[in-house]
Amino acid sequence: MTETRWRVVAINAQPDLDLVYEHEALLPLGVEIERYRAGGEDDVIATVRHADVVVPMGYRIGAPVIRSLERCRLIPSGGIGVDHIDVEAATERGILVTNMSDTFVEEVANHAWMLLLLAAKRGLWLHEMAVTNRWPEAHHQLHPVLRIGMPRITGQTLGLISFGRIARATARRAQAFGMTCLAYDPFVKPEVFAEHGVEQASLDDVCRRSDFVSCHLPLSKETFHLVGADQFRLMKPSAIFISTGRGKVVDEAALIAALREGRLAGAGLDVLEQEPPDPANPLLKMPNVALSPHVASVSDESYVARRRLLGQQIADVLEGRVPKGVVNPAVLPTWRFRRTT
Repeated sequence: MTETRWRVVAINAQPDLDLVYEHEALLPLGVEIERYRAGGEDDVIATVRHADVVVPMGYRIGAPVIRSLERCRLIPSGGIGVDHIDVEAATERGILVTNMSDTFVEEVANHAWMLLLLAAKRGLWLHEMAVTNRWPEAHHQLHPVLRIGMPRITGQTLGLISFGRIARATARRAQAFGMTCLAYDPFVKPEVFAEHGVEQASLDDVCRRSDFVSCHLPLSKETFHLVGADQFRLMKPSAIFISTGRGKVVDEAALIAALREGRLAGAGLDVLEQEPPDPANPLLKMPNVALSPHVASVSDESYVARRRLLGQQIADVLEGRVPKGVVNPAVLPTWRFRRTT
């Protein structure tokens, strides 16, 4: 390990992860990332107490660990979501939290559309019909009388729950399909909706009027189960629900009930309440549900970009600069950073 005045600890970094991209910005500073496999919380506290940066890789870093940190400057999330970090506790301790707010935008929007198309066009079912030589059966069952639905996409309405960068990118794709877009987000100014050609609407209106509903909510105390039985009850029986944000913003039991009872036509989900899911989860066996294992942000390019940005965020903080992607800017006045250009 290179001798350095700074200490960066990655909790639960995969053993085969070489950290080469993260180190591009760090090795010139004489910094190498230490790997630590988390045991009990007391062991974690003992290991990271004197770290300058703590990187939780697949580990939820809660208030007890954060409050034990004596000189930590930064906890980078390494992804878009920060629900695995107690941001409130970090803010109280004057520790910056960062995310990758720009790196994955286009990839997640593409993935949301992949799930929408799979669910709407019955992609998984059609694939099974084709590879099992059941072509005539597929043609027969697609007849409307047999209720194997395949809705039109062009000219329909897409409703967005949250209207951040990813939802806006999803809306751009919808407009290319000739769709009308409306969105719910009480934290976005009206002029932003207008700029993107998207109608601002209430959550109830998004659910009631949309043919497709795409949920992009981050997880917080306020958004936990924000989409539940009341919202699914408002949706059209022909509607398809897409989720690429966080699984726990959706009441999964209510979603399953709506699908089982025919009050919702289908779903495309990259995120679930429990990941990996219980093998008995009904969503795993529903023919009108398309699933992926929380990989919406992944591409060859985004994988490298994310890791390079993580290293740069750490380097910026260690050298006294404000990094990209600060989640808790309330901390900044307590620091004498010089801003990056």
